[in-house]
Amino acid sequence: MMIEIDFNSDDAIYLQLCNQIILGIATSQFREGEQLPSVRTLAETIGINMHTVNKAYSILQQEGFVKIDRRKGAVIAVDIDKLQALEEARQGLEVVLARALCKNISRNEIHNLIDQIYDDYSGI
Repeated sequence: MMIEIDFNSDDAIYLQLCNQIILGIATSQFREGEQLPSVRTLAETIGINMHTVNKAYSILQQEGFVKIDRRKGAVIAVDIDKLQALEEARQGLEVVLARALCKNISRNEIHNLIDQIYDDYSGI
């Protein structure tokens, strides 16, 4: 499991950890049913506080990317609620697209970029 945390980033460490795990799921680095490292193990490996890992795992559980099992710990279990996922994607894209529009990036350039990223994640 390759988790890279940028300690100089303005993004909170727990958010970076969440994003790294979500990217891992999208790129099939992590698969459905796969067990994530324990909170203690991951914290020691990365060199961060256990509470930070615990917060990331809790957020991933709330967002439907993992299930927390008392015996197994955090397990990849993507909760597929397509309507909710589309609404979340829309909310996330609104600001990104507004920023692109302000920078004079065309609709075609955005479409090409989205297609490229989507293809990277789906292994096409």
